Amino acid sequence: RARGLYLRRFLLRLTAPLALGAQLSLSRAAFLPASALAASTPACAMSASVSALPVPFLNAADAAQLDVELMTEPGFSIDQLMELAGLSVAAAVEKHYPVDAYKRVLVVCGPGNNGGDGLVAARHLWHFGRDVSVVVPKPNTKRQLFVNLDAQLKGLGIPVSTDMPSASELKAKFDVVVDAIFGFSFAGDVRAPFDGVLAQLRDSPVPVASVDVPSGWNVDEGDVSGTGFRPDMLISLTAPKLCARGFSGAHYVGGRFVPPGIASKYGLGGLPPYPGAEQVVRVG
Repeated sequence: RARGLYLRRFLLRLTAPLALGAQLSLSRAAFLPASALAASTPACAMSASVSALPVPFLNAADAAQLDVELMTEPGFSIDQLMELAGLSVAAAVEKHYPVDAYKRVLVVCGPGNNGGDGLVAARHLWHFGRDVSVVVPKPNTKRQLFVNLDAQLKGLGIPVSTDMPSASELKAKFDVVVDAIFGFSFAGDVRAPFDGVLAQLRDSPVPVASVDVPSGWNVDEGDVSGTGFRPDMLISLTAPKLCARGFSGAHYVGGRFVPPGIASKYGLGGLPPYPGAEQVVRVG
């Protein structure tokens, strides 16, 4: 009897790690899309798979208020938020557009915070090994933050211009364009010089990736003004805005800095988790 008890204990020790491994695999499966579980790939490759989880959306008013709370309660500065957002944009471009085929990047920036995100993204993309150029049709010389971002780009030798390249120049000189003109605070009609710029982005011969909101779209209702602009990729920051509900291109979410309390308040608990040290996760 003692020998039988000893044998059972010995077998339990052998099988316990296997059972624990099965439990861990099952719990891991609950947080990964089926496509990621089907293949044995590194974590960085899995993060490019589309999340199967439902995605929450923010309207324009809540998006603005959430930003205010981030700068009030946790005490983020606008510089911090812009740096984190721009890093997310650069990470999404790096992930979706392989450098071997899309090395030459044009970043088109507006005068507001969405444009600031683009300026930051341009800097990070340069550090990622891309050939980066920047167009700022209407430079913001009144805010020191934008003056500093401009100086940082020029310090790296990144060309900054106010003139948008023609369609033939886009095709000859660039592989992808980042649209960082207007964000969630945009409302009303698009005025010069951005109306012409958006027409060029609409007809771009190379892929366009939009930051947070496709420029010219109504933040809640989409392209209600009929611009016809349909970017190939969208990088939503913090959470997708309502206009992204019908977006059919590649869709990433970035902005890994929202505290749990604020995320819960705005119903963002359904956002998929960021794998490992990733700054973005694909949701569409």
